[in-house]
Amino acid sequence: MNAGQLVPDEIVNAMVTSRLSRKDAKEKGWLLDGYPRTSPQAESLERLNIRPDIYIVLEVPDEILIDRCVGRRLDPVTGKIYHIKNFPPETEEIKARLITRPDDTEEKVKSRLKTYKQNAEAISSTYMDIMKKLGGNRQKNIVFEEVTSLLVQTQKSKQEMAKLEKLQVASDALSKVASSRQDNWRGIPTRLNNIPHSREIRNYFYDDVLQATERAITDGRTRLKVEINIPELNPEMDVYRIGTLMELVRVLALSFADDGKRVKVCVQGSMGEGALAGMPLQLAGTRKILEFMDWGDDGAMGTFISIGSIGANDVDEQDDVYILVAPQNAVGNCIIDDLRAMTDAAGSRPVVLVNPRLKDLPGSSGIMQTMGRDKRLEYAASFENCYFFRLLYYAGTQYPIMGALRMSYPYRYELYKRVDEPSGEKYVILATFTEKPNGEQINDAFEGKPRKQERKASGIWGFLSGIL
Repeated sequence: MNAGQLVPDEIVNAMVTSRLSRKDAKEKGWLLDGYPRTSPQAESLERLNIRPDIYIVLEVPDEILIDRCVGRRLDPVTGKIYHIKNFPPETEEIKARLITRPDDTEEKVKSRLKTYKQNAEAISSTYMDIMKKLGGNRQKNIVFEEVTSLLVQTQKSKQEMAKLEKLQVASDALSKVASSRQDNWRGIPTRLNNIPHSREIRNYFYDDVLQATERAITDGRTRLKVEINIPELNPEMDVYRIGTLMELVRVLALSFADDGKRVKVCVQGSMGEGALAGMPLQLAGTRKILEFMDWGDDGAMGTFISIGSIGANDVDEQDDVYILVAPQNAVGNCIIDDLRAMTDAAGSRPVVLVNPRLKDLPGSSGIMQTMGRDKRLEYAASFENCYFFRLLYYAGTQYPIMGALRMSYPYRYELYKRVDEPSGEKYVILATFTEKPNGEQINDAFEGKPRKQERKASGIWGFLSGIL
């Protein structure tokens, strides 16, 4: 050091690696000043998998660096560093005892600068992808602020990357589980026309919907819809049970709450004004049902789960997930505007529609509202299915069940045919589709026609083309 040379690499490397191996450095991180100075030092860190998140280089002209070092003084009593021009001592007493470090002569500083420049290029190539350069010949508070800003940005980026990696690991694990579940899937339950459904059948569908919804949200999907119309969840059938819909919503909400998410379950309020005020019959009393339901003994309701209305006013900062119960248009009234306002306010937070009915309905005069209809339908289509299940019947009937169409995110749409065997009924898969098939495609699959073959007749499988 007295000759202006660097301490041998093996000595400095041992000192640095020993210190960085301690618990506090591993847990809280570290900052190295002036190290590594040589390519072997940088390579030593790389071999030990010790790599900084950012490499900051302060660029200062040689003459300024020489002046800073030559004018530097050391107080042997306190160990404090002064500079005869830039940072003079506070008193004459301190000034009298200051000394010059042996390596702070102009000759030795120039020698160190020459060595630094010889090594700088090799070091820079090691850290080129994380290197940031700053002008160091400015007021120290300005340089300090810029260095701090870089460190804060780096820390945020590292935290975001850690979150993404954690999410990816969870997603991979969930995908493996989901794939295993799909491979071992036990098939569609039978006796779906037996009303009321058994508890086993209900729980089967609740779990099927839950797994698909969780996979979609884990994959970052935010605008989702669940469409399931088993008889007890099909409002067009006289066996429709609002309680089954409420149970499904409860299963979703409690599962998300168990994961620490704050869930808001929303029901649309009364729409329209005056004599036209009201809400769809299917939703009448649903809010009261939700309020009086048994939400368990763990205190989830009121802590992780709350009940609200569809609209921007019920979007709160602490909410993580929104579950909307069967949002639908009514005669002469449209829920789309309130729904759009809510999703805009929710931002990137998931919004899950359970059995929505967002098609335009005619007004009281029987005429379909046309103003803005394309935009409304476009918005309704922006929600993607994370789960879809529909039983298929002969056209215009609700008996017997001819088959079923099922999709569970992220898998394909699966078309099943119901068959009766001596051992009982079962569902046999006929075809799969990347997108939801239309009535013609379903008819073709039931008739055994090749894909995209032109239909010659409607056949005995006279399903309505608009069945889906």
